[in-house]
Amino acid sequence: MTPESAPYYTPAGGLPPQTDLLTDRAVVTEAYTVIPRGVYSDIVTSVFPEWTGTRAWVINRPVAGGATTFAQSVVEVSPGGGSDAPEPQPEVEGFLFVTAGELTVTAGEATEVLTAGGFAYLPAGQEWSAHNAGTGTANFHWIRKRYEPFAGHVPSPRFGNERAIEPTAMPGTDGKWRTTRMLDPNDLAYDMHVNVVTFEPGAVIPFAETHVMEHGLYVLEGKAVYRLNDDWVEVEAGDYMSLRAFCPQACYAGGPSNFRYLLYKDVNRQIRL
Repeated sequence: MTPESAPYYTPAGGLPPQTDLLTDRAVVTEAYTVIPRGVYSDIVTSVFPEWTGTRAWVINRPVAGGATTFAQSVVEVSPGGGSDAPEPQPEVEGFLFVTAGELTVTAGEATEVLTAGGFAYLPAGQEWSAHNAGTGTANFHWIRKRYEPFAGHVPSPRFGNERAIEPTAMPGTDGKWRTTRMLDPNDLAYDMHVNVVTFEPGAVIPFAETHVMEHGLYVLEGKAVYRLNDDWVEVEAGDYMSLRAFCPQACYAGGPSNFRYLLYKDVNRQIRL
């Protein structure tokens, strides 16, 4: 199995046994939120209008004192389920990333069957649909952001699979820290990026990144110690981190496998005052 082809962690729901202790790693601060994978229980799911055979764990929404530019959900669609009108707000763009199963997505004249690692970027105002025509459960991340138009730059729907994209190594890391960019970082039509970031065991972010971009980080594989503001936080596959603007951040990848996460950030627009 190649470094970029390991399975993605996908929550299965259920409930913890009555014998479990109540202690966990969930943290909510004004700088960041950590949602551990044990939180994905049956009793915290949401049902979305216009969707059938579907439930979701909403893991980020704009809140005072936290990240404000995006919403993110982990969505589970049963065979035969889906939606012909999934997005209720025409001014909102979407990004889907499949972690398990098959999801058939139609945007305009284009129809694609997304499997694990598959993604779809869906511009604001684009009519689209998503259905599970397979025999197993389909699981995907749905990132939503209110689009900020920029004259002369209009995005189009985009489909692909992160495993088919050559990752870019960060300078001076001998390829041990690399980024798979699913949207062109130089295209000003996009006001958000969604990447898959990979660290080999022992690789680090060797400084406290402190920047204007908000982040949603879902751990797809492995484990690490993450520096968030003043705290060191242990995270593993299935954990989620929401970071507000200017939250200092760094990490050490723990091994024995690669540490990989799905990363959202807002980009390419001037600050509105």
